[in-house]
Amino acid sequence: MAPDARGGLFDTIAGFVEPGSTVLDLGCGEGDLLEHLIRTKNVRGRGVDLSEEMILTCVSKGLSVYQGDLNEGLQDYSTAGFDYAILSRTLQVVQDPVALLREMIRVGKKVVVNFPNFGYLPVRLNLLFRGRMPVTRSLPYQWHDTPNIHLCTRKDFLVLCRDMGIRILKETALRGGGVRCGFCANALANEVCFLLEGSS
Repeated sequence: MAPDARGGLFDTIAGFVEPGSTVLDLGCGEGDLLEHLIRTKNVRGRGVDLSEEMILTCVSKGLSVYQGDLNEGLQDYSTAGFDYAILSRTLQVVQDPVALLREMIRVGKKVVVNFPNFGYLPVRLNLLFRGRMPVTRSLPYQWHDTPNIHLCTRKDFLVLCRDMGIRILKETALRGGGVRCGFCANALANEVCFLLEGSS
């Protein structure tokens, strides 16, 4: 991801998070988002990632992290144990997105989820005119080596939230470089970010 695009995404997520809150960053990678939230929002955060290499990178930055497999759930975390549970660019790579969303709603008082929008117009046109699975700057993988196993559009996610009884508190659609997209987001946004809350 280009630095300016990442900055736009990080700022969008930070805009959903109240200063001084507790955050669980799931699939935290090298901890860049967690670092950003600590620096800009003074959060008390913890990261979770499966990769030992990513965990070591986070530890070298002084971050609190735990090595764990999101596909096995969040049973180690108490109900409403965090103000926010965050899943950034990871929903589409887990085995059971619905189960993980349920667990996030349980663990976080609020939930932030963002993912690439497979309804993005260039992706659609690529498939329509070339007849091949699309490769774009935001989706740089070939079909045979992609970590994305659940291809989801913005509209798919809206339906899923409705079916699961999850309230959408805020939504921001982004188009390349972190530019906000307010019109026809399902076709013109290459990434979407949601602030969610479970039904009481």
